[in-house]
Amino acid sequence: MSQITINAIMKAKSGKEEQLFGEMKKALAPSRAEEGCISYDLHRSKEDPGVFVFYENWKDQAAVDAHMQSAHYQAYREAIADLIETREVHFLEKV
Repeated sequence: MSQITINAIMKAKSGKEEQLFGEMKKALAPSRAEEGCISYDLHRSKEDPGVFVFYENWKDQAAVDAHMQSAHYQAYREAIADLIETREVHFLEKV
């Protein structure tokens, strides 16, 4: 299997920017500690402080699947559900 890159772009609901940012930061350490994680980076737009981008690299699909089923990821998804206006996720392979 080949490495998988995930690019997840989210926009916070108005007034929820800092709360969303806090929840996102909580996901960093446990995700980076996962066995199949190569990198797990969070970015914040300089033009719009309510826009956040996760740029993740995973060893393979099994690592992605394990991440998405992990307790910390499930808790993160629940915590942000009412904080995001939009969420766009791209699963990418290097060409």
